[in-house]
Amino acid sequence: MSRPEREFPRYALEAAVEIRPHGTGSMRRGRTSNLSRGGLCALVDAAIPVGRTVDAQIALVFSEGSTSEPLALPARVVWCTDLGNGHQVGLAFQGLVAGQREYLELFLRFLEEGAQARRVAGAGNGDPFGT
Repeated sequence: MSRPEREFPRYALEAAVEIRPHGTGSMRRGRTSNLSRGGLCALVDAAIPVGRTVDAQIALVFSEGSTSEPLALPARVVWCTDLGNGHQVGLAFQGLVAGQREYLELFLRFLEEGAQARRVAGAGNGDPFGT
């Protein structure tokens, strides 16, 4: 059986993420592993209940202590898996306002352009030894 196509392409991305579950004073910190127009997957320090609405703040990490302006997006926890030393969570974005959608599109265009540049650079001339 084949896997169904995803609604949105996913981009591998390790960015800093802070997830704040609504109705609690807690915050989960971690790193994203992928991002799409529909949501993200992240590795975080503690579990977040499935179904919980959250605010996710994503920031590109340029160097130690240097990050981009955070992209704040409302989301819902779709799944959460215990990894033993942390948790992997899947978030689905929901209720994005126009400015959030535009910023997310800009973020994703940046990722797509980088992916295209890597594909072109990797295509080369077919000679694995570069001769």
